[in-house]
Amino acid sequence: NWNDQDHLAFVLTHLSDMLELLLEPEQLGASSHATHSSVVSHEAISALSFLIEGAVNGSRTVHPLHELALWQPCHGKNGYSKISKTFSFPKLESWLRSCLTTNPFGMTACLKSGKKLAWAQQVEGTTRRAKIACNTRVVPEVSPMVIMSQVYKQTLAKSSDTLVGAHVRIHRCNESFIYLLSPLRSVTVEKCRNSTFVLGPVEASVHVHSCDNVRVITVCHSLSLSSTTSCTFYILTPTQPLILAGNQAASFAPFHTHYPMLEDHMAQVGLATLPNHWDSPLLVCKEGGDAGVFCLLPPSDFYTFVIPFEMEGDTTETPGGLPHAYQKALSQREQKVQIWQKMVKEACLTKEQRKQFQMLVESKFYEWLIQTGNRQQLDSLVPPAVGSKQAAG
Repeated sequence: NWNDQDHLAFVLTHLSDMLELLLEPEQLGASSHATHSSVVSHEAISALSFLIEGAVNGSRTVHPLHELALWQPCHGKNGYSKISKTFSFPKLESWLRSCLTTNPFGMTACLKSGKKLAWAQQVEGTTRRAKIACNTRVVPEVSPMVIMSQVYKQTLAKSSDTLVGAHVRIHRCNESFIYLLSPLRSVTVEKCRNSTFVLGPVEASVHVHSCDNVRVITVCHSLSLSSTTSCTFYILTPTQPLILAGNQAASFAPFHTHYPMLEDHMAQVGLATLPNHWDSPLLVCKEGGDAGVFCLLPPSDFYTFVIPFEMEGDTTETPGGLPHAYQKALSQREQKVQIWQKMVKEACLTKEQRKQFQMLVESKFYEWLIQTGNRQQLDSLVPPAVGSKQAAG
């Protein structure tokens, strides 16, 4: 959840239900709800520890819930009995409600107190202001979080130690091309429009939510999407992509690019080229009009993607290659280009005719760049002027 306050409100609203799910059947009353005498086992609190953790007296050391619950000074408040090794349900719920707060290492805190990263340029003449921050200075020794919000109409490319093993949150980025070419822990893309995201290998999950017309290009352990419209996913993944509720016109295609450090980064996060289930999406939430939820990208619409940056490394082609149908489509297109080049060469044009022909081709190409929006991408690849503020991260 992007909003930590909403996340806290959700947990508090459903806390009683969550605790009741952990009760043994005999602890439930006639109405199938907890009673004043219900008790919660220590094992149940351990199970809840993957959702809730905390610290003591403002310490930076984070402990799981079951360790905090067994801390002696808390026994009177959470109703722990050393004899039965159980917690009083009412007291435990009251104690949790009094102690729960927003995540001090969450997204809101990261944007407010984290290290600001000047990776994006501010676009003049707009009210949008790009916000990029990481919490490496304040978070305990766990995977850092990097947040990118409101990047607008620009190309942003990074291969940085700040990104290695990070949880990346991309929020409200529009009409942009974002390259994060480092091994990542997880990525969430939310409320983005008309953008392309090229991600380094993702050790855990990529989740795309409430996005329109975005392209996601990555090698990842798992992919899930919800409430997306007209999004395309070029992926290499050992698990079936999960299609949750609210999606329309999603397209899936094989991973189709490379950069020099890609295979090294894949090895770092434990991902290989096989198995690859990019073409086996799983509809988790069946809805009325499932027919238009997703399709596999037709080979005729498939083009390779070039990452336009120089880096050190050994990877020179797409890991694992391409499926036969897609490779065949590329080969046929290449043959057409060669035939066209041969035809131009054999036309025996004069010097003036060649000049006119070149001007015509360049003019048509320029029109195509504008119509497809690729002109913006090319323009944003131009390095910033000397003296402009750029920060390493």
